[in-house]
Amino acid sequence: MTITYLKRGKPEAERSADDSEVRSTVENILKDIEARGDMAVRELSEKFDKYSPPSFKLSPGDIEALMNKVAPRDMEDIKFAQAQVRNFAQAQRDSMRDIEVETLPGVILGHKNIPVQSVGCYIPGGKFPMVASAHMSVATASVAGVPRIVAATPAFKGEPNPAVITAMHLGGAHEIYVLGGIQAVGALAIGTETIAPVHMLVGPGNAFVAEAKRQLYGRVGIDLFAGPTETMVIADETVDAEMCATDLLGQAEHGYNSPAVMITNSRKLAEDTLAEIERLLAILPTADTASKSWVDYGEVILCDTHEEMLDVANDIASEHVQVMTDRDDWFLEKMHSYGALFLGPRTNVANGDKVIGTNHTLPTKKAGRYTGGLWVGKFLKTHSYQKVLTDEAAAQIGEYCSRLCILEGFIGHAEQANVRVRRYGGKNVPYGAAAE
Repeated sequence: MTITYLKRGKPEAERSADDSEVRSTVENILKDIEARGDMAVRELSEKFDKYSPPSFKLSPGDIEALMNKVAPRDMEDIKFAQAQVRNFAQAQRDSMRDIEVETLPGVILGHKNIPVQSVGCYIPGGKFPMVASAHMSVATASVAGVPRIVAATPAFKGEPNPAVITAMHLGGAHEIYVLGGIQAVGALAIGTETIAPVHMLVGPGNAFVAEAKRQLYGRVGIDLFAGPTETMVIADETVDAEMCATDLLGQAEHGYNSPAVMITNSRKLAEDTLAEIERLLAILPTADTASKSWVDYGEVILCDTHEEMLDVANDIASEHVQVMTDRDDWFLEKMHSYGALFLGPRTNVANGDKVIGTNHTLPTKKAGRYTGGLWVGKFLKTHSYQKVLTDEAAAQIGEYCSRLCILEGFIGHAEQANVRVRRYGGKNVPYGAAAE
C-alpha cells in the first residue's frame, strides 16, 4: 500500500493533550453543579455566556413572542425541514415492530419498543444558532413518542435566538431552557432545584459538551459521542477541485478543531484542491475559523487505488463522508465505519446537516466503528418478555433449566425451575437436585 500525506494536521500527541485539559475542566464543573445546583448553573451561564435572566426556562408567552420575530420565509423553511426529518424518522419508526412468537408449544416470547420517558436535547448555538439541531433531536424524539422532551440552547448574542426557539417548539419540546454548554447538560442530567433530571441526553456540541456527556453516561443514557464536526471527501478525477475544496471548508468552519480530510487517488486533484482551498479562504466570511481548523486538522491523503482509499477511510471512520467517484455505490457497499455517507456530487454534507431528512447528530472520534448516528430508535428501548401458558411447557422448560443451573452450581436458580417441575409436571425432584 502506497499512501502519501500531501498535508498533515496537528500531531496526535497534541490532540491528546487538548483532550486531557477538557476532561479536567468538565469534571470540576459537573462536581460544582451537583454540589450547588441552580447557583452554580447561574454563575456558569454568567461566566461563559454573559446571560443571567430571572428564569432560564421560557414561558409559553416568551416562546410566542420569540416565534413572532421569525420572518415568514424562515418559518416556512423551518417547517419544511422538520417535515423532512419527521417523514424519515416515521419511516424508521414504522420499521421497528413489536413481536410475539410461540417458540415451543405454550412458550410465548416477545419484545416491546418503549420510548425513553424523558430526554434532554442539547442544541448548540453560542457561535452559530443551530436551528437544524432542534429538528434532529426534538422532532425525532417526538416521533418516537417520548413523553417529556426538554430542550436547551445557549443565548445567542445575549438573548434567546428566535429561530432556534421556534424549531424547538414546533419540534415538540415540552420545556425549553436558554442555557448552554456544560452547565446545560449537567443540569439536565444531574437535576437542580428548578430543573428535574432527565433519563437521556442527546445532541451535538463542542468538545466540552461531548466530554460532559461522556462523564455523565451511566447516570443517564446518551445518544453517542458527538463532538466537533469531522468531514471527509473521497474523490477521484471525476470531480474538480472547486467541489472538493468547498465541501472540506464547508465543515471546517464549524469550529477551530474540526478535522477535514481528503482522500484521493489523483495527485492533480489533490494539488489543485490545496490551491483552491487557499483561494477560498481568502474570500470566505468564516475564514478565521475554517483556516484554523484546516491548518491544525486538515489532511490530504494520496492513495494509489480505490481499494486503498476505502481502507484509509474505514480506518479514520469520519463523521461525514462525501463520496464523489466513478463507483459511489461500491463505497456504499464496502464502507463499514463512518457517521453518514453523502454519495455523488449532487449531494453534500450541508444537505444532511440542515434539510434533507437524515439525522445530523453523528458519531465522531472513530465512534462510527461501533455505533451509527442519532435516529428514532435511539429514543426507544427494546424490552423482552416471556409467558409460559401450559403445564406441559412449564415442566419441559423447567427440566432443562434445572439441569443447566446445576451444571453452573446455582442451586437457588435450579430450585426456581424445580418448583415448577414438581407443581406442573408432577415429578418429585429433591431440593437442590437436577430434574431428570
